[in-house]
Amino acid sequence: MTGSADERAQTRNDLAWAISVGGIAAVLFAALLTFTWYFADALFLLFAGALLGVALNAFTANLGRYVKLPHALRLTIVCLALAALLSGVAFLGGTTIAQQASALSNTIKEQMVNVRSFLDRNGIDTSYFDIGSAGSAATPSSSTATPRNAASHALASSGGAIVSQTFKFLHGAVSVVGNFFIVLVLGLAFAAQPGVYRTGLLFMAPARHRAHATAIVDRISETLERWLIARIATMFAVFLITWIGLALIGIQSSFILGVQAGLLAFIPAVGAVLGGLIVVLASLASGWIAALSAFLLFLGVHALESYVLTPILQRQALNIPPATLFAFQILFGIVFGIWGLALALPLVAIAKVMIDHFKAEDPLPAPESA
Repeated sequence: MTGSADERAQTRNDLAWAISVGGIAAVLFAALLTFTWYFADALFLLFAGALLGVALNAFTANLGRYVKLPHALRLTIVCLALAALLSGVAFLGGTTIAQQASALSNTIKEQMVNVRSFLDRNGIDTSYFDIGSAGSAATPSSSTATPRNAASHALASSGGAIVSQTFKFLHGAVSVVGNFFIVLVLGLAFAAQPGVYRTGLLFMAPARHRAHATAIVDRISETLERWLIARIATMFAVFLITWIGLALIGIQSSFILGVQAGLLAFIPAVGAVLGGLIVVLASLASGWIAALSAFLLFLGVHALESYVLTPILQRQALNIPPATLFAFQILFGIVFGIWGLALALPLVAIAKVMIDHFKAEDPLPAPESA
């Protein structure tokens, strides 16, 4: 009887301990989700810096295969080469890029107006495209105001609008430049001492799980390095083909359109659609034949990227089904915005590496033993 009572007491204690641990784990998980939700932009910014560090470290490691120099010196060579490349592009084509960007912006606005007019003529309601209609409508009091008061009111309104737009522009510019430098500094810091951050990350894992953590971290780093190098090569190919193809067709702003197509190629599937839509919309100003030619060029570039470049360059980096990737891109884009859309694939790649590792460590039992 005493033994049974002790066993029941031990069972109750074990159950209470399990409930306590489960409750604490649920609270911590909820706190982690809340933290991620409220600080998603900062976390994505840190992750983008880590990705830049991985890319720089990959270029540095590849350079080490040909040049036997210390890591710091090789990283310096890589950074100087990239800086020289960007400076050369800005110096040689800065004026052209600015002019084509301005012309492209005006062309896109004009074509949006033309598309809306076309939809209106064909009986399609486009009222949800109205922007700032309230500001353009005259108020009843303004019609009865004196000319002097009306002039003063218009001057004050226009001055306030100019100041407001100026502050919005400055805030956006400072935000973009600040984020760029944050990512740049983080990437350089990660790439300068990758071993230090790797050791610190592994030190946070419990000692009994450190071997698993080491294997997972090394596999994630290797996968991201291969994927980033392949993605950069794909982006450059998309930029070059789009630029040359649009220039041969005779589309204005062909260079800046090639640049945006190459940059959007970083986002698989969704980026190609967005880039193609911009290219076709900008090509409408040159006529339907040019737009059709640009659309065929987009289909060719997309087929080349999806069925030639990606399978060849990334066959050893990632093996994620397209439908799974597209679903996660849409989910991350809706929840986290542009950051989630742009960084969905590397996040899914990290999750896949962890799942593959644990599946390999814990195989399913054989049918006989089951």
